[in-house]
Amino acid sequence: MALGVMALIVAVMIGMFAEKISPSATAPVQRTLSPERSVELGEIYEVEKEYFAEAVGTLRAATRTEIAPRILAPIDRIHVKAGDLVKQGDVLVQLDPRDIRSRLEQVRSALESAVTSLKHAESDLERDTRLHAERILPTMKFEQSKTNVELARSQVRQAEQAVAEAEVNLSFAEILAPQDGMIVDRLAEPGDTAQPGVPLLVLYDPGSLRLEAPVMENLAIKLRVGERLTVHIDAVERDVEARVDEIVPQAEAASRSFLVKVALTDAQGLYEGMFGRMRIPSGVRRHLCLPTAAIQKLGQLQFVDVVAEDGRTLERRFITTGRFGSPYQVEVLSGLEAGERVVLYDPPDAAPEGNL
Repeated sequence: MALGVMALIVAVMIGMFAEKISPSATAPVQRTLSPERSVELGEIYEVEKEYFAEAVGTLRAATRTEIAPRILAPIDRIHVKAGDLVKQGDVLVQLDPRDIRSRLEQVRSALESAVTSLKHAESDLERDTRLHAERILPTMKFEQSKTNVELARSQVRQAEQAVAEAEVNLSFAEILAPQDGMIVDRLAEPGDTAQPGVPLLVLYDPGSLRLEAPVMENLAIKLRVGERLTVHIDAVERDVEARVDEIVPQAEAASRSFLVKVALTDAQGLYEGMFGRMRIPSGVRRHLCLPTAAIQKLGQLQFVDVVAEDGRTLERRFITTGRFGSPYQVEVLSGLEAGERVVLYDPPDAAPEGNL
C-alpha cells in the first residue's frame, strides 16, 4: 500500500498526469484563405515609445519667509493662524506698544529741552557777538558762547535721532506681511515676549512651489534650465506641468546624483511637504505592435495566423508579447516582423478550423 502511494506521488511530481501539448501543435500550421469568405486583416507596424525615469522628491516653496520682530516687546495680539492666506501689508502681529510710547514721550521731551537750550545759547551768542565787537566782552568769553551754541546744536541733533528711533520702534510694534502668501506655522502666542530675530510666524508663497529631487547624474547632466517636465503628485493623483528652475551644480558623492528643482506651473491644491515624482526622459525605443484581436491561445502559448506573401496561405506562428500596448494593441517581442499581415478574429479566440 505504501509503495503504491509513493509511486502515485512520484507520478504527479514528474507531470505524468499534466496536460501535454503535442509536438505537432508547436509546428507551423498552414491553411488557405477562401476567396468566398471575407476576412479582416491587421498589419504589424512599428512605433516609437519614449521612456521616462522617475526621481522622487518633496514639494518646497522657493519663497519662504520667517516673520520675526525687530524689537523686544510683549505680544498683544496675533491676527492669523496656520493656513490663512494674507496679502502684502496685512497686520499679522500686534506687539504691546506701551513701553515704546513711554520712551517716545521721554525723547520728545528731551528734544524740546534741547531746542530751548539751543535758543538760549544762540541768544547769548548774538549778545556776546555785539559786545565783543564793541570790545566790551573778552575774546575768551565770546569763544565760549560759540562753543555753547555748537554743543546745544549737537544735543538737538542727538535728541532728534532718539525721537526718530523711537518712532521707528513704535512702527515695529505692528508686524506686517512682507508679501502675499500662506501662513504655514505659528510659533508664538499672545502674552509671549517677542525677541528680535526669533521667528513668530512662517509664511510662504503657494505659487512658488517646486519639486526638489535628487536625479541620477547620467540623467541630470542632460537637463537644461527652462526645460519642461511632468510631475506626478501621488496624494491627489494628478500630473502637473513643471519647468526646470535650478540644477544645483554639485553632485552628491554618496548617491551620485544632482539636486534638481522644478517649478510647478499650477500649484492649486498642493502644499509644502507633499511627495512627488519627477518624470525625466531617458530615451526612445522602437516597438512592433500587434492588434490583440489576432492573438489565439493554446495552453499558455500565444499564436497568430500570418498571411503569406502569396496573399492566400496562412501560417500559424507562435509569438511572445510584451507589456507595452495602446487600446487593442500589444507589443510583440518575437515571432513577427513589421509589415506582416495577420487575421483578426472577433471575438478573440474564435479562430475557425480549416480554411478561411
